[in-house]
Amino acid sequence: MSRVGPLRRLRLHAGYRWRNSGNPLLTRSRTRWESRDGAAFPAVVSHMGGMSVAYAGLPEGLRYTLEFTELQREGDGVPAAERARETVRGHRLADPAQLPDADLVIVGTSAAKARRLPAAASLVCPMRFHFVVDIDADAETLHRRVSRRERAQYLRNQRLAQWTWETENDPELFDFFYDRIYRPTMRQSHGDRERVEEKEASHECLFRTGRLFFLRQGGARIGGALCHWNPSAKVLTLRLFGVLDGDTEHYESGALGAVFHFLILWSAENGVRRLDFGGTEPFLSKGTFQWKRRFGTRIVLPPNHFGEKRLWLQVRRDSPAVRDFLVANPVLAEAPDGSLEAVYFHDRDRPARVGLSAKSPDKYPVRHVELDAFLG
Repeated sequence: MSRVGPLRRLRLHAGYRWRNSGNPLLTRSRTRWESRDGAAFPAVVSHMGGMSVAYAGLPEGLRYTLEFTELQREGDGVPAAERARETVRGHRLADPAQLPDADLVIVGTSAAKARRLPAAASLVCPMRFHFVVDIDADAETLHRRVSRRERAQYLRNQRLAQWTWETENDPELFDFFYDRIYRPTMRQSHGDRERVEEKEASHECLFRTGRLFFLRQGGARIGGALCHWNPSAKVLTLRLFGVLDGDTEHYESGALGAVFHFLILWSAENGVRRLDFGGTEPFLSKGTFQWKRRFGTRIVLPPNHFGEKRLWLQVRRDSPAVRDFLVANPVLAEAPDGSLEAVYFHDRDRPARVGLSAKSPDKYPVRHVELDAFLG
């Protein structure tokens, strides 16, 4: 039963579809509209850790991309970022010389416009990626595709914890999941930077037509997941998940990872064609990138509007801090032909961080880029 009136319900569903629809006509139209030359865009310069980063363009890049660069520049004794903000029109994004000055300049725009920006000392990257499991085999085969280390750890933890998995459609259990599992986990993981789906929209657009799962241990619900279900495409998309009260004990026990394992196993047994674990930014140093990669996932462009959006990154000034940042944060970028490749920077004093893998069933090529040549 809906908890809101008809008009509010219509607005919630319209907003959810605007954010998440995979309809190609809608995603292309949205991206063209949002990246138009006459639109007003934020342009923010962030000074932190002896390095400046400017981001200009689509506003999603402020909370995804610019925040990531600040997190990577944080450290003991490093003062908080100092930001200077202005507004620019879309036509200025096509001419980087008109953008705020910084050591590293990032533009968030459409794929077509990003590809037309200067190539010197620059990369084009998808703004976000999704991690998907194609349910094309039985549960045992799919589980063998999970990384050996992750699978062994899960099996060891499962023997100790004796977790079980259940689906529920009780509205009171939705409240328990949202208030005691999802929101505390987001606060624990992201603090002041948390980004959440509001409760009304989660109930109306996810719970009522989706799937709510719980992980149980000793009779108690200690973790869970709320997924969107597309019955025509048979795609199950993980939207919200977490552990009880965001308690670090459940992280340490492996309960959060168990949620991902059980989703794969359940999908294999219940007619799902594709399991989508959601997305993250293109930086291989992102914890969520490395985490979701463990589960035998393919790394794909998002089915929603993010699939049409790109980041253009250009180094304007060479410095030790800039080199440290580039080497520390390899990326999954676009090659000139539009295909994807993992890019690792290095120089004589800074070896490439090849331990941050982009390995996936798609077998994306790897390119090692020497910084003297890239920045020269």
